[in-house]
Amino acid sequence: MIVTRFAPSPTGHLHLGHAHSALTGWHRTRAQSGRFLLRIEDIDVGRCRPEFEAAILEDLTWLGLDWTGPVRRQSDHLADYEAALEKLRDLGLIYPCFCSRKDIAAAIAAPHGPEGPVYPGTCRNQPADLVRERQERGDPYALRLDVGKAQAQTGPLTFEDERQGVVAARPETLGDVVLARRDAPASYHLCVTLDDHLQGVTLVTRGVDLFHATHIHRLLQAILGLNVPTYLHHLLLTNAAGERLSKRDGAVALRALRQAGRSAAEVRGLAGFPDQTKTEPDRL
Repeated sequence: MIVTRFAPSPTGHLHLGHAHSALTGWHRTRAQSGRFLLRIEDIDVGRCRPEFEAAILEDLTWLGLDWTGPVRRQSDHLADYEAALEKLRDLGLIYPCFCSRKDIAAAIAAPHGPEGPVYPGTCRNQPADLVRERQERGDPYALRLDVGKAQAQTGPLTFEDERQGVVAARPETLGDVVLARRDAPASYHLCVTLDDHLQGVTLVTRGVDLFHATHIHRLLQAILGLNVPTYLHHLLLTNAAGERLSKRDGAVALRALRQAGRSAAEVRGLAGFPDQTKTEPDRL
């Protein structure tokens, strides 16, 4: 049975891009008598707001979507992420990094990957006594995954993408990603990978902008012994300038469209699903 999910972060209101992603997964489960899950990715306590979570539930219901079982909130499952971090720590695959984003951007040795500057490994082999001294001093740090060492343990990996077929995983293109920070007990990469496993997700439907993240997630799955779902990285809705819709750039919220008098059916059409009997969008 197919199991997929929609997993928004309550850092703002949903827009048409979110609607397209949610409807993509929802239609797939309806077409194949599967299960559609809703997960709230609220691990970033500094930016997430309860009023945005309430708005997400309201907007999805108004849009005509329903989901199976209770909503999973990441903030309720911190122990799961800590247990995964502890396993990675025992395997010697994470290390403290004291570099700021500014430090990394300024590093001459920092290569560029598909998502910008790649961490150059400045703190990867710091002496243990120096690390301990800086931690005791209270210097802020993040926990990074030693991707090279992890790859040496797993060997070559692949994952299946419905649009691209079998893909060779290349997690090194993103470098030693952050798995936790002092102000955040776990990162997106760790949480989403573990959540999909714990929730029995068999098909991950998400935007093509997260395609490169999947390479890191595949490595984490192998190291932690997690299930490996199939992926569908769908195309993104764009604005008139050809730029992907985003909260940061002020994409029109679903509730604004509703307040302007648009019906749920009209908004589904704007999101690429003009007829709910169809299982694929007519346009992007």
